Amino acid sequence: MIQFKYTILYVPDVTKAITFYEAAFGFERTFISPDNDYGELQTGPTTLSFASETLAGSNLPNGFVHADAAQKPFAIELGFVTDDVSAMIEKAIAAGASLYAAPAVKPWGQTVAYVRDINGFLIELCTPVAH
Repeated sequence: MIQFKYTILYVPDVTKAITFYEAAFGFERTFISPDNDYGELQTGPTTLSFASETLAGSNLPNGFVHADAAQKPFAIELGFVTDDVSAMIEKAIAAGASLYAAPAVKPWGQTVAYVRDINGFLIELCTPVAH
């Protein structure tokens, strides 16, 4: 058996990142380690996790590219589905996100927009895809 269970973002401050995602998107905090090196948010069937850059560095001896809000985002995004993209953008920006691409309706009818979180990670905010 194999199952996609979680995504881990490497951040400078785990508690600060989790607090942002709670405020911006309403996700529920499930765990933060006492040393602030690891934490999790419940987002539905998949967990969004955070590891400190220090912990990530100890796990990855060859290093990694740090997220940087001043640079272009990585070639990856987190996708969050909502019925009201505009309202979610406003809530995210109020929590500290920055707008990266305004809402646009795709040819298949889905509304899609992009924000960047407080560490520069790219987040797609979109309506459900009609099948």
